[in-house]
Amino acid sequence: MSTRDGLDDKEDVVKIYVDTTGKQLTASKDPEPKNDQHGKQRSERDTGRLMWQTQVFVMDETGGEVIAVTTVGEKPNVRQGQLVQLVQLEAVPWTMDTNGKSRSGVSFRAQQISAVEVRSAK
Repeated sequence: MSTRDGLDDKEDVVKIYVDTTGKQLTASKDPEPKNDQHGKQRSERDTGRLMWQTQVFVMDETGGEVIAVTTVGEKPNVRQGQLVQLVQLEAVPWTMDTNGKSRSGVSFRAQQISAVEVRSAK
């Protein structure tokens, strides 16, 4: 048996959720298909749902940063310049070894991205 303590071979996964409370989130680019190295739109392995990538500018009192946020399913209904909200924003650390060189970083995935309704003063 090639299991550890009777568990299957899958690694235990700890999800890292990002708290966006107190942050201003703005779509800095319209959503685009998340493509593979051959230009084909990627899909989620387990469900086959299409993947989308949206650039989001995250700003707080210390400054701002642009992150690329991946969502799956329907294309997010947001436009460049709109304030947005992210549901269950997850930071996903990654590492890749290519030709003896190691690279690493963090990618971001959200369950949903949607426009924030801005109410005008009357």
